[in-house]
Amino acid sequence: MNYTITPTPRFRALCPDFIGAAITATVQNSPSSPFLWQEIDVFARQLRQQFTPDTLKQRPGIAATRLAYKAAGKDPSRYRPACEQLARRVLQDKPLYRVDTLVDAVNLASLFSGYSTAALDADKLPHPAIELDFGHAGEPYEGIGRGPLNIENLPVYRDQTGPFATPTSDSTRTMLSPETHRLLVLINGYDGNRRQLEETIQLTERLLTQFAQAREIEHTLF
Repeated sequence: MNYTITPTPRFRALCPDFIGAAITATVQNSPSSPFLWQEIDVFARQLRQQFTPDTLKQRPGIAATRLAYKAAGKDPSRYRPACEQLARRVLQDKPLYRVDTLVDAVNLASLFSGYSTAALDADKLPHPAIELDFGHAGEPYEGIGRGPLNIENLPVYRDQTGPFATPTSDSTRTMLSPETHRLLVLINGYDGNRRQLEETIQLTERLLTQFAQAREIEHTLF
């Protein structure tokens, strides 16, 4: 399916530098790959050489995401972006969660870029029109591993069924499973760095091809 992702005027006004990417592919999920984890471990070591838990917030992608939260009236320390959550675990020498090949590959892309990335089961998103906006008061949302999440003023992707992804947490509605065979990856470049975004796309597509037998890969920017 070809998705059309449209940022709302309010989103564009509050996040004028934002560039996003959507990658779709047919894939084969599997348990965590030891060869993929070798790559994750290599990059984790590089990240520890570049940042500390105190300096991580200065990384451009993370800093820009936090500014977007503040601009919309959301506390980025209480609702920490997933890209920051993931990198902080690395810098604190905490083990990363080993989920499955698709989740692990997209997490590596997030560590590489400093961008929050969403890994979604496209079969659970049958509507091609997607809006990028902010959450509304009282809007129901069940975050993966978090339970009910207050998404008011959080950046959020929404289709006609409702919200399904934020930079803080993806939703249980669209979460991956061992049976996932159609994947949608969303990459959130709040800093507007097109080169970094394109390098992240290239890395993601290479990982999906190498470790998840991806085919019919397409990507669009929005």
